[in-house]
Amino acid sequence: MTQYPEKSCSIDRLVRHPKLVAATLAGEKTQQRRDGLYAYPGETFVLEDVVFEVTSVERQRIGDMSDADARAEGYPNLAMYKDLILKMHSGMEWNEDGLVWVHSFRRQQLE
Repeated sequence: MTQYPEKSCSIDRLVRHPKLVAATLAGEKTQQRRDGLYAYPGETFVLEDVVFEVTSVERQRIGDMSDADARAEGYPNLAMYKDLILKMHSGMEWNEDGLVWVHSFRRQQLE
């Protein structure tokens, strides 16, 4: 079993921006990168009465991100993801060696 550090924020803050909520509900967003750990695998969160389950949490160098990863984040490509992240976080620099937590999730299946 993988050991995780203590969470740095609540799972209900994992996906907050309205456009990203909409992309998640549409099935276009299945990952969220954060500086801190917001959830553990198996935990759930709710967006507009739809339940999502965190399927995995992994540590990743931001420089190892691919276009496929950016699409899983809800963006068309890595260049657009990078541009938007830098605009959202004034003064931030893109550090290829910076580590983030990749939270992967899916819509919970009805039983």
